[in-house]
Amino acid sequence: MARPASFLLAADVLSAGGQTKATPRSGGGEPGAKLLAQIDGEPMLARILAEVRAFGPALTLVVLGHGADEIERALAWTDEIRVRNHEPERGLSSSLQVGIDALRALPEPLDGAFIVLGDQPRLEAGTMHALEAAAARLDPADRSVILPRYPAEEARNPVLLLRPAWSWVDELEGDHGLGGLIDQRPDQVLIVAVSGAMPDIDTPSDLERLGLRS
Repeated sequence: MARPASFLLAADVLSAGGQTKATPRSGGGEPGAKLLAQIDGEPMLARILAEVRAFGPALTLVVLGHGADEIERALAWTDEIRVRNHEPERGLSSSLQVGIDALRALPEPLDGAFIVLGDQPRLEAGTMHALEAAAARLDPADRSVILPRYPAEEARNPVLLLRPAWSWVDELEGDHGLGGLIDQRPDQVLIVAVSGAMPDIDTPSDLERLGLRS
């Protein structure tokens, strides 16, 4: 399905989190180091951003926090907008709020945003296209959240939040994402079957299990 010229989606890449487990080879266990774990010769976050670029959102916003200076130096940036979460210790909710607030402040009349996690290197542009195509056919007043359903796991990322659902982020506190609110409002959610998988990467064994090289 061709993308409607007036349907504009951003990608909000959350890359501010701390480090709570053993880090893949990336320079140690410092907070934020996980995102620089080398996968097939490139940092994990770079791999994710390459898939976002392949999708081609109207704009990409990257929320940095722990390890932000190191991440800024390590990646070859293009036109991504980088913002800082100055209180990443408040948890995932704080990064979601920083990202959505930054998107709200932009003059671009965005229709929605993909919430992309910086530690999920199996992200595929094709998944984003599938969610976009489903969203383009919706009335956002009826359903404003589009989720992928993978064949063999319960992962639900990336989440596509159409603009009416951005207010959900204001309700979050602590180290919580959107899962609880999504579960409470199933009538607002459209689920799209996709291929692939979307595991988190926390330890070197996670890389080995997925057949990725550090």
